Amino acid sequence: MKEKYISLMETTLEAYSYEHIERYFNSVKADRLREHGFPRLTANIGILITHGRKRELLPIFMEMMDYCCENIPKVKAANDFSVKEIIFCIMELEGKGIVSDDDISRWKACLKTIDPTTCYNQYAKKPTDKLFNWALFTAVSEYMRTYIGLCDSSEFVDIQIPTQLHWLDENGMYRDDEENPPMVYDLVARGLFAVLLHFGYKGKYYNEIDACLRKAGLLTLKMQSVSGEIPYGGRSAQFPHNEAHLALVFEYEASRYAKEGNLALAGEFKYAARKALENIEYWLSKRPIRHIKNRFPTETGYGCEDYAYFDKYMITTASFLYVAQLMCDESIAEKKIDRSIPYTLTLSDYFHKVFLNAGGYFLEFETNGNMKYDAFGLGRIHFEGAPSVICMSSPCSSTPNYKIDLSGAVDLSLAPGCFCDEAEKYIFATSKNSKHTLKELSSDENKAYASFDVTLENKKTLDAYYCTSSSGVSIKISGEGKIAHMLPAFYFDGKEHSEISCDEDTLEIKYQGWVCRYKTDGKIVNSGSVACNRNGHYKVFYASGEGSLSVKVEILKAE
Repeated sequence: MKEKYISLMETTLEAYSYEHIERYFNSVKADRLREHGFPRLTANIGILITHGRKRELLPIFMEMMDYCCENIPKVKAANDFSVKEIIFCIMELEGKGIVSDDDISRWKACLKTIDPTTCYNQYAKKPTDKLFNWALFTAVSEYMRTYIGLCDSSEFVDIQIPTQLHWLDENGMYRDDEENPPMVYDLVARGLFAVLLHFGYKGKYYNEIDACLRKAGLLTLKMQSVSGEIPYGGRSAQFPHNEAHLALVFEYEASRYAKEGNLALAGEFKYAARKALENIEYWLSKRPIRHIKNRFPTETGYGCEDYAYFDKYMITTASFLYVAQLMCDESIAEKKIDRSIPYTLTLSDYFHKVFLNAGGYFLEFETNGNMKYDAFGLGRIHFEGAPSVICMSSPCSSTPNYKIDLSGAVDLSLAPGCFCDEAEKYIFATSKNSKHTLKELSSDENKAYASFDVTLENKKTLDAYYCTSSSGVSIKISGEGKIAHMLPAFYFDGKEHSEISCDEDTLEIKYQGWVCRYKTDGKIVNSGSVACNRNGHYKVFYASGEGSLSVKVEILKAE
């Protein structure tokens, strides 16, 4: 597994040609350090060189490393993220004979001059300050300076940590937003806590950090989809680095339970880490390599926030794969998780998620999402082994806070709706004008199911029932008058189109050797609308009926 992590780091770096690295370096020298992408790239090149990879980059790496170490103490440039990365690189290189002792000493001497109050963008001055995860990155960077003997920042670190514990919910999950915490930033924070403990933090907040990791780790094991992915939700979603954070947390927890003698649970965490790696590997296998889970040309920025550009987020995958590799204990034997076994899961009111798992299918519902990113309703159906996007991996927003390229795009999820006489059209429970109230959530030996009371913007109410088993996903809705249910039809990933066919009661989407099939006892209608998410483009269909309606969803190998 350690070799697997290093190999995937190398694959990530292959997205950067020598000319790209040289061009990037020249732009940094012209404009000075402005963010953490360049130091991350530098550190990962050095780490790979230490592991016998990319040795041809040693000369330019030496120049890049000199530049980073000399300039990080002089300018605020998101050094909160960068310092720990550069220190990891130094730790890997030290004593290996690849660079001289004088080089190591010179780099350490530069980092020793760091003044936290002038080097970092965000840090707490007192434990009651309310800062989000930048202060945690700062704490870890300062802890690593202490770890290699450059300073004693223990007091500084213990000022930062309580500001971060403030954001933990009752499950130990990190709320990196007071109203709509993004799912990936929960993992980012817990990964940083794991780094502190892995490198021996025993400060006054050790017990709180350990308890948070233990509780949330067990929950995360069930939040991982059958495709190996983290839950959707919020900013920075649908990037391969998401699953690198996931692997880091799983490796840490595997080692925890192995030390406690619970080898079965440790093995499940190891298996889950491998599933996360397989998902990363799937996306990195596409050529040219992209930093987001679609196949649009990188220069379009499709699916990306303004801050989520290639030079920052491509190398982030490698950075967290490296830390997961540090956590990895290869003596732990994997124990396969049987994803056919039914279970259900809900998160706290802060994260407002509902999950169903049974028969190889995995469903994720959003009941109160951030409409800049996620529509309400059933936003994910994954089936083990199938491309995660063939049905839907995350919902579509009509006004996303990331780049799309279609005008007139609508909100889209697998959501119920009804005919609105005033609007003379069907409306669906996809936005904050609707409400999804969970009524029942349960599982037995064959299936997992949930039912919701759904109130639409015109105040009409529907009963919605969702059940998943080995035979597929069954949806039943009921209400007065004309009712409907949205059916997403994925049709373009940026390079490849699906094949869509439809008759009165059946809709099929064929993509990469798989079929997503919707079958209804009502009538299937092509709305003529389109929708977009980070993965690509959708055509919007719906099933309609009178009073009651059922839909069956199956994902299967194409014949």
